[in-house]
Amino acid sequence: MSQWSQVQQLEIKFLEQVDQFYDDNFPMEIRHLLAQWIESQDWEAAANNEAMAMILLQNLIIQLDEQLDRVSQEKNLLLIHNLKRIKKLLQGKYHGNPMHIAVIISNCLREERRILAAASMPVQGPLEKSLQTSVVSERQRNVEHKVSAIKNSAQMTDQDVKYLEDLQEEFDFRYKTIQSLEQNDKNSTHIKQEMLVLQAMLNTLDYKRKEVLSKIGRVIHEIDMLMSNMLTEELLDWKRRQQIACIGGPLHGGLDQLQNCFTLLAESLFQVRRQLEKLDELLTRLTYDGDPIPVQRPQLLEKVNFLLYNLFRNSFVVERQPCMPTHPQRPLVLKTLIQFTVKLRLLIKLPELNYQIRVKATIDNNRRFVLCGTHVKAMNMDESANGSLSVEFRHLQPKEMKTSAGSKGNEGPHMVTEELHSISFETQVCLYGLTINLETSSLPVVMISNVSQLPNAWASIIWYNLSTNDPQNLSFFNNPPAATLSQLLEVLSWQFSSYVGRGLNSEQLNMLAEKLMGQQVSYNDYQLSWAKFCKEHLPGKSFTFWVWLEAILDLIKKHILPLWIDGYIMGFVSKEKERILLKDKTPGTFLLRFSESNLGGITFTWVDQLENGDVTFHSVEPYNKGRLSALPFADILRDYKVIMADNVPENPLKYLYPDIPKDKAFGKHYSCQPNEVSKPSDGGVKGYVPSVFIPVSKILNDSTEPHSPSDLLPMSPSVYAVLREHLSPTAIETAVSCKLCHS
Repeated sequence: MSQWSQVQQLEIKFLEQVDQFYDDNFPMEIRHLLAQWIESQDWEAAANNEAMAMILLQNLIIQLDEQLDRVSQEKNLLLIHNLKRIKKLLQGKYHGNPMHIAVIISNCLREERRILAAASMPVQGPLEKSLQTSVVSERQRNVEHKVSAIKNSAQMTDQDVKYLEDLQEEFDFRYKTIQSLEQNDKNSTHIKQEMLVLQAMLNTLDYKRKEVLSKIGRVIHEIDMLMSNMLTEELLDWKRRQQIACIGGPLHGGLDQLQNCFTLLAESLFQVRRQLEKLDELLTRLTYDGDPIPVQRPQLLEKVNFLLYNLFRNSFVVERQPCMPTHPQRPLVLKTLIQFTVKLRLLIKLPELNYQIRVKATIDNNRRFVLCGTHVKAMNMDESANGSLSVEFRHLQPKEMKTSAGSKGNEGPHMVTEELHSISFETQVCLYGLTINLETSSLPVVMISNVSQLPNAWASIIWYNLSTNDPQNLSFFNNPPAATLSQLLEVLSWQFSSYVGRGLNSEQLNMLAEKLMGQQVSYNDYQLSWAKFCKEHLPGKSFTFWVWLEAILDLIKKHILPLWIDGYIMGFVSKEKERILLKDKTPGTFLLRFSESNLGGITFTWVDQLENGDVTFHSVEPYNKGRLSALPFADILRDYKVIMADNVPENPLKYLYPDIPKDKAFGKHYSCQPNEVSKPSDGGVKGYVPSVFIPVSKILNDSTEPHSPSDLLPMSPSVYAVLREHLSPTAIETAVSCKLCHS
């Protein structure tokens, strides 16, 4: 079943998450129509290779043309129209930057895998629960309701101001008419009655002025209260969700809803400002003793301007945090002289501001780094699919400055990866006589000068964003706080779901907890130190917990990804636990686990039964990325042979734990069938039998592990004859050198 088919079967709450990241940058129609083709391409590699990205973009257009031909025959007018529009959009948007669409599609496929993994997990972790509470949803609805009510109140006040203006014009006309009469006429009874009418009108004017000012004051107060409480909380929650999403958590949505609220509030404040200006205009034409306008208007206008300043300042946000396109799953880690992208948005979307706001990007003021590339750009509504007022910097590069002594700064692994920096942005808004200076900053970033520093840098990003919601604590690692183990384990599961498409279950997380804290630890409220996570070596090992885990992620990503996604790799299970699981199983039952003593290694253990009925276990020497580069792991499981004393080599692996036939589990991942490569007639170099690599181990009769091939027990002639049919003498010697751990 294709990945897209699995996505379509998700519950509605997960489908809503999928809907959030498909827009005009990569329309869902294309994802649906070209699902199989899209999933068969290597978009991640193309994201780092412009020539490959251009070829994929051209092939994507060809695939679109084929779909257009098909729907044209079906006379599906709506789909024809949409496909033509999408084709034109893709050609215009990505022809000059094909790597950008490769990054987008790669990210979409990755997010789909993460959501599929999340949907398969039975229990949400504490962090994810905290981000999806009903209280948050209720507050969002309340904010939207209050903003709508404020907008309506401001519009109703507009009508009151208009009525006041009409009333004053009538009063002015009557008053000027009386003033134009001769003195004798002014003493007539009619005029005296008219004067009484004017007095009554003036009383009504005074009442209406006070009423309008009161209504304006209430609107201002409601906006003030909303901004100070619920809207601020909504914005802070969105920023916290963004932090969590940066370290692999659920996608953060809600920015469009916030933009709608900010925009409506800004429109309401500007509407109130115009109402106050109209009152000032009415004041110049008519005033009187006790007139409320000159007393109240200046205070109200000052409050409106103050709220506008604050609203604009809070509306300037980093929509997408700094990230290198080459490492989309590792945002906030930047390598010197490598381009990164970052996107800003102004949540107040007013047409008057389109292309009128120029944003300048800088790095923090320690003078150690500078930004190269285009660092000043105008915000506009044309580049974003949803028409938001935004700007994306795509060609910024951090460069390290030389010190006064002529050398570069300290690049030791701990100093670099625990030193936090910030990318800052500033601009100025000039609108309706107001000038507002805006500033915002990215979440803290870690600068590296070599990709070997990436794992530790990413650990710093994880720890920071897990432990604090302070967006600018650059001295955080001077005294890093401990983290709750239950939350850390949840984040570690996210690393697997976001990076390799399948998260960790409770049993796997329990093993990691034991690895960190010891046997049988209750980790619900346990606090783990930064040093134990990333700096202190594991007991008896030469590496830290994080380095060990990162090596496993890299192994899965590059060599065993399909097997991991299928859920056939138990992975995180101790030697003691695996024996408990296997001891009562059918001989030949095996499981796959990651090595605890070797970085980036995977091994398999199977259960066997001796002639006396005793159970024994065998664990093969771990396979690392070097060996897996030469032979796919699924083929190793299929072809693996063991030599027992004088017996013929045989494959001991029969059932994947608990009882899945091996070929049923891994058959679809085999690269070819062994009998297809062992026949002389199948080709190869003329005069030679085609060869095939077969992994072979020899189980010794005693428990002493040999130190060199010369220590191995000799093979019988019959065993050698069987092997010689498949392997050359050199290959046999190499294969038998693969030592087997025997317990």
